[in-house]
This record gives sequence, structure tokens and C-alpha cells, in this order.
Amino acid sequence: MVLITNILVGVVAFLHIYFLVLEMFLWDTPFGLKTFGLTPEFATASKTLAANQGLYNGFLSAGLIWGLATGRRDLKIFFLCCVVIAGIFGGLTAKTSILFVQALPAFIALTLVFFTSRNQT
Repeated sequence: MVLITNILVGVVAFLHIYFLVLEMFLWDTPFGLKTFGLTPEFATASKTLAANQGLYNGFLSAGLIWGLATGRRDLKIFFLCCVVIAGIFGGLTAKTSILFVQALPAFIALTLVFFTSRNQT
């Protein structure tokens, strides 16, 4: 069960690395425009904000990777909670699909982390 939990935490970390790349480097490319449904004008105007948001996603990913690398349950819980909260906020304020792409996988991983033994890493 611990292995499955860690794999899911890793998937959440990978998703946030993907978000980082999309927001920091691909925001105003054809792929980024299509992914986020943006106009070229809006993408250009919001590129700096998107890069900032991407950086935050990178920090979330780094925290989850830190938790996986050290086996520290507290780090996994903290950073998964951050992802869930960010996903809920984004789903309510920006786009509903964020609830399913960001918050739901993190919530499932968080639930598994809670139910795995405290003594196992």
C-alpha cells in the first residue's frame, strides 16, 4: 500500500512539473494557447503572471519530491494539502476542471497517505 501511495504522490508531483513547464515556458506557444484556451493577446499580456504561477507549481512539486525522497509523511501531508487547497481555489475562481486535474488526484494521494502506516515510509 505504501508503494501505491508513493506512486500517486509522485504522479501529483509530476503533474505540477508539467504545469510548471506549461505556465513558464509554453504559455504563449500554440500548445499553451490550445491547452488553456487563450488568445495570443491575452497570453502575451499574462505571460509574467503565468510564469509566476508556474514557479509556485514547481515549489509544490519540489516539496512532494522532498517528502518522497526523505520518506517524511509530514512533508507529503503538508504539500498535498497545499495542492488540494490551491486546486479547490482554482476550481472555484478560474476553471472548474482544475478541481479534477489538480485537487482530486492530490486529495486521493492525501487520503492514502493518511491511511498508510505512520511507521512506514
